[in-house]
Amino acid sequence: MSIVIMVGQLILGLSILVILHELGHFIAARAFGIKVEKFYLFFDAWGISLFKFNYKGVEYGIGWLPLGGYVKIAGMIDESMDTEQMAGPPQPWEFRSKPAWQRLIVMLGGIAVNIVLGIFIFWILTVRYGESYIPNAEIKYGIVPGKIGERIGLRPGDKITAINGRTVVRFDELTSTEVILGNSVLTVQRGSQTLDVKVPSNILNDLSDYGIDQFIGKFPRAKFSVGSIEPNSGAQKMGLAENDSIVGINTNKIAFFDQLQAELQQDKGKQVLVSVKRGDNVFQKTAQIDKNGILGFLPSLDIPKEKKLTFGFFGSLPVGATKAWGTFTDNAKGIGKMVTGDVKFSKAVRGPVAIATLFGTQIDWVRFWSLVGFLSMVLALTNLLPIPALDGGHALFLLIEMIKGKPLSDKFLERAQIVGFVILISLMVFVFGNDIVKQVVKK
Repeated sequence: MSIVIMVGQLILGLSILVILHELGHFIAARAFGIKVEKFYLFFDAWGISLFKFNYKGVEYGIGWLPLGGYVKIAGMIDESMDTEQMAGPPQPWEFRSKPAWQRLIVMLGGIAVNIVLGIFIFWILTVRYGESYIPNAEIKYGIVPGKIGERIGLRPGDKITAINGRTVVRFDELTSTEVILGNSVLTVQRGSQTLDVKVPSNILNDLSDYGIDQFIGKFPRAKFSVGSIEPNSGAQKMGLAENDSIVGINTNKIAFFDQLQAELQQDKGKQVLVSVKRGDNVFQKTAQIDKNGILGFLPSLDIPKEKKLTFGFFGSLPVGATKAWGTFTDNAKGIGKMVTGDVKFSKAVRGPVAIATLFGTQIDWVRFWSLVGFLSMVLALTNLLPIPALDGGHALFLLIEMIKGKPLSDKFLERAQIVGFVILISLMVFVFGNDIVKQVVKK
C-alpha cells in the first residue's frame, strides 16, 4: 500500500502540473484565434490513447506514454511532426500565420502558468500555516554536523553566528541554498574561539550522495529525556520509563541525543550496558539494540521553542512569491553549477523515482502541495532552457525570427525538433537510470 500511495501522489502531482502547463498554451492560442486540435495528458504515441473525447473541435484525451503532455496547435512544428499539414498553404487560424509576438506569447503561456501556480501554492500555504522557525540566538548547545559538515571543519557543539558576514536569525538558514550552493563562509563560535569555515563550491556532489542531514542536522544539539516507549522494544524490555535520562552506554558518557545516536549506531544488533538516571538515582541495565541501531523510544529534546509568524491573506502574497521565486533562482544557480563543472550532472538531477520518494509513503497534504509548488517552478525553469522541442527552444527561434525579420525555414525547424526530441529522450533515459542506480546503491 505504501508504494501505491507514493506512486499515486507522484502521478497526481505531475498530472496537475502537466495539465495546467498545457492549459497555458491552450488559452494563449485560443485568445489569438489559433486552432487547437488536441489536448493530451501523457502522449498518445502511435495514435494509442487510454481515453479521449471531442468537444468543440478539440480532441481531449489521456495517452499511454507518461512522459508529459501536449497541445497540438494547427500550423506549428511540434511533437506531432505533422509535416503534411505544414505542406499546405498557411491558413488564417494557424500558428504560422500569426505575428511572431503572438506566437511567442503562446510558447511562453505554459511557463507563465507554472510560475503563477507556484506563487499561488506558496501563497496559500503561507496564509494557512504562516512560518515557523527556531531562533538561532536561542540555540544552547550548537549544531550536530554530519560526515559532510565534519569534513569541511565543523564540530559538534559549534555555534554558527553568521553566513558571509550576515547574522543568522533562523536556525534553518544554516542549510539554506545560500550555504549549500557553496563558496559561503560560516562564522563559527567554538568555545572562546571565533573562526571561519568555508563551504566548498562542489559540496552539492556530497549532499546528493548523503543528504542534507549529513551536512548539518535538522535540529540543534540537545540534551534529552525519555519520552514514549515503543512496545516490545529494547527500551521496554530493559525497563526504561518516561522521563528517565540515559547518561551512559557501556563505558561512554552520554550528555546529548546525538551522542546516544552515534553510540547506538556503533552497537547495531548488540547488547549494551545502559546507565540510566531516574530522579536522583543512577542504575545500569542491559539492553538489546536492534539491527537498525534503535533502542526504541521517542526523545523529549531540550530545544528552543519555535517562533510562529503570521502574515494575513494579502500579507502572505509577497512572502509566498518570494519563496516561489527563490525556488526558481536557486535551481537556476544549480544549473549554473553544472555548467561550470562544480556539480556533476548525475549528482544534481532527479527523475520520477527520486521525486516519488520525496512525496513519501503517507499522505501529507502540506508536503504534497509544497512539492507541487516546488516542481511547478522547476518545470517553468526547465522549459525555459533553449533546447529544441522545449518551450525555450521555440521561444529562442521566435526571437531570432523577430531580430532577422523573417521566419526560419520549416526544414530547419523540423530537424531542430527531431534533434531536441532525441536530446530529451536521452536525458529521460539517463535520469531514470540514474535514479535506479542511486536507489540500488543506497540499499
